[in-house]
Amino acid sequence: MSPIDGSAPWPTILIRLLVGGVFVSEGIQKFLYPEFVGAGRFERIGLPAPDVLAPMVGIAEIVFGAMVLVGLYTRIAVIPLLLIMAVAILSTKIPILLGRPWGPFALRSVDYYGFFGMAHASRNDLAMVVGSLFLLFVGPCRFSVDAIRSASANKNNHR
Repeated sequence: MSPIDGSAPWPTILIRLLVGGVFVSEGIQKFLYPEFVGAGRFERIGLPAPDVLAPMVGIAEIVFGAMVLVGLYTRIAVIPLLLIMAVAILSTKIPILLGRPWGPFALRSVDYYGFFGMAHASRNDLAMVVGSLFLLFVGPCRFSVDAIRSASANKNNHR
């Protein structure tokens, strides 16, 4: 991995804005619409302690999504977001792939099941995973708090 010096190509900011923006939005929605995307959804999925877990996930999405948006500790910030996405895929998309509940996770109603049903339902999840992995490996780009901090540290080291 390259150092956090902003050496990633400038279009990386587009990936940061997409990933960070989606996570911040989803986190806020867990509080605005808890029945649909917060505790109510977590309960329908079969996740444990939905009244505790959903707000925790919402806060994590807002905080770490905002960090990605501004490029603050970007590589660290995407790690918990990747964990959130892993749980989302395991708990909601594997049942669609199998066409039946999987362990404690309920099967939601979709138009069709199997690989293509799962692939269709996973579009957003997969985009967030790939975008987050990209940021993990490439870093935030020069238009970021990380790059400003790195430039400031380098300037102070050369005095």
